[in-house]
Amino acid sequence: MTREPNGEIVVVGGGVIGLTTALVLAERGRRVRVWTRDAVEATTSAVAGALWWPYRIEPVATARAWALRSLEVYEELAEGTEPAGVRMVEGVQGEVRLDEADAWLEGRVPGLRAATADEYAGTGLWARLPLIDMPAHLPWLRERFTAAGGVVETRSVSSFAEVDAPVVVNCTGLAARELVPDPSVRPVRGQLVVVENPGIDTWLVSTDAAGEHAYLFPQPGGLVLGGTSEEDAWSLEPDPAKAEAIVRRCAALRPEVAGARMLGHRVGLRPTRPAVRLERETLPDGRLLVHNYGHGGGGVTVAWGCAEDAARLVPG
Repeated sequence: MTREPNGEIVVVGGGVIGLTTALVLAERGRRVRVWTRDAVEATTSAVAGALWWPYRIEPVATARAWALRSLEVYEELAEGTEPAGVRMVEGVQGEVRLDEADAWLEGRVPGLRAATADEYAGTGLWARLPLIDMPAHLPWLRERFTAAGGVVETRSVSSFAEVDAPVVVNCTGLAARELVPDPSVRPVRGQLVVVENPGIDTWLVSTDAAGEHAYLFPQPGGLVLGGTSEEDAWSLEPDPAKAEAIVRRCAALRPEVAGARMLGHRVGLRPTRPAVRLERETLPDGRLLVHNYGHGGGGVTVAWGCAEDAARLVPG
């Protein structure tokens, strides 16, 4: 196999984890290519909600550190003039007590407080958090990456032996199950409904006594309603019954949603693993392989912290 000159890096995977990792490496002066099976707009990341909050991601302590670093970046992007698709939006995280959250969020989220009875019927946490519009954010990441000299190529990979670079970064998400292979990577299916926003400008996340989730995220393209959390479910087809149940649960929280015009459906498979795998190993031919996958539903939340840690694992 022909090898590229020493120093080049190929990041396999074009979702938010892969693009952010590639961007961090490129802006540190490295020559980087991204190999992605799907167009950026067609990745799992493209259908994410996407509110900054660690969800289904382990290990908890490390994930919180990654999340806080990512929070810093998102706050800067929200304040800047670049079209990064990041806004700081207020809302309620239901079924979370202030004393459960403030230990690690204290001093990092201004105005963090218990939600009032008018804001939420149950126990909840009022916060101003990043809300990311993924259809805008992913193309922005790609454009900033290419502006830094990076290259995005549409390519499928069945083995790391196919990757013609001395350093390979594995950001393949659910595909790592077969590629590594790593059978501990499993899909958790999430289905969303997008409706015309009837005037809701705050986000809301709630969990009922049966463990069913409901969330409402006001995005530029409409009000995103969720959702589902189905383990080991592989279907990417929207389920009409589940869509109706999502709208019903959200309407119970915000009645004005009931009559909102339907705009579309989204389905994504969260790449869940017992813990994020962020480490390096040596391939049989002596090349370096850096793993950065298994982020579950928290990929957007930890993307920048993980990207910087992954970059530190690359020599030079």
